[in-house]
Amino acid sequence: MKSLVSLLPFVVLIGAMFLMTRSAKKKQAAAVQMRDEMQPGAGVRTIGGMYATVKEVHDDTVLLEVAPGVHAIYAKNAIGAVLDPVEYNRIVHGDDEESLDLDGTVVPDDASSLTEADATASTSDKSGIDLGKKAEDAETKDAGSGKKSEGETNGEADAK
Repeated sequence: MKSLVSLLPFVVLIGAMFLMTRSAKKKQAAAVQMRDEMQPGAGVRTIGGMYATVKEVHDDTVLLEVAPGVHAIYAKNAIGAVLDPVEYNRIVHGDDEESLDLDGTVVPDDASSLTEADATASTSDKSGIDLGKKAEDAETKDAGSGKKSEGETNGEADAK
């Protein structure tokens, strides 16, 4: 019985290693399948983080266009992800289809156009409260009554 209890942690460890190895093999097989299904014209991201367009696919290499007219040969294993065209255009060209509504309304990039009307309305409104003046009146009333203001310490109050 004692030998069974002492072997239990090793059995659990071997089982965990088996499960981790199995999931890693599945990920590796999915990556190989993705690279094998890669077609010319697809947008890709390399494992180094560079975005490019596939021009030619060979057995172990891929010809990528990294900039207009600039081609480079990469190993297939260097391809980290094959991107769908919408995502590739959003990342590389800055095309953002989500900023346009279906009716053609353009959504602004910032909120300045939304707040300009509010700012002009508040400056033209003269019935607003002047907070600076009320703060000065409160200080003079406190000084005249001998009461301690918010910023004063005991030493300052004794000096008065």
